Amino acid sequence: MSTVMSFAAGTTLLSEVTAAVKSAGLTLRDHHTPHARGVGLEEVVAEIHANDDAVLDVLREPLLRARRGSRWAEDELAGGALPSGEWWVVDPAEGNINHVHGMEDWAVTATLVRDNQPVLTVVHLPLTGDTYTAVAGGGARLNERPLKVSAKTDLGAALVGTGQARPGEDERTFRRIGDSVTAMLINGLVVRVSVPATMQLIHVAAGRTDAFWQFSDVRSGLVAGALLVSEAGGTVTDLVGKPWNTGSRDFLAAAPGIHTAALRVLSPIA
Repeated sequence: MSTVMSFAAGTTLLSEVTAAVKSAGLTLRDHHTPHARGVGLEEVVAEIHANDDAVLDVLREPLLRARRGSRWAEDELAGGALPSGEWWVVDPAEGNINHVHGMEDWAVTATLVRDNQPVLTVVHLPLTGDTYTAVAGGGARLNERPLKVSAKTDLGAALVGTGQARPGEDERTFRRIGDSVTAMLINGLVVRVSVPATMQLIHVAAGRTDAFWQFSDVRSGLVAGALLVSEAGGTVTDLVGKPWNTGSRDFLAAAPGIHTAALRVLSPIA
């Protein structure tokens, strides 16, 4: 899926990016409370923006400095292809809605994308201290342990997942999500519907779950998990089976043994 990065360059950059993301994670952890913050929509949105701003203040400059000539993808909810070159696609609070509601499913992510393919990523979970990393051609790891996707070959035995990419999607997208959940409830074993995408994709990369799909092209929720799953031996495509990149309109990451079966279920809905 991805352009291979040289071992030496990837190792040095990964170390710098990991340090920057962990530092940003401390900031986000300091903002976390065990209770929900905000009652009305305006209050919740204000809390979300406060999280983003606090983390970006810590994260932006170290990442741009670590990779000279790289650029910053400003809108974390944007989708579609990026211009050629190297871009940082960052979610300062992946799972921000969970964070402001006092839950634990959130992370800080930073991914270097080269010519619309992720080539290096760091996903840090500040509450547990776990860090997921991948470099194109260099494998995927949880802390220092290599990751490997599930060996499942039977979709009927599979734990799979999906979720919405952002608030306010069009009704057609919401109906496709619902139809896909129904189809997978019939053909799979158990379906998890939750946000954010990255928190489901780290489970696919680690072999804990077997597939994740999304009717979306929101880059920040997919690039980190796409590289992690790919480097852990998984298959990452769009929902018609073509290799995925940031210009793809939808997404499927799965263990190789069930990818074809999952595609057979989902492609008519896509």
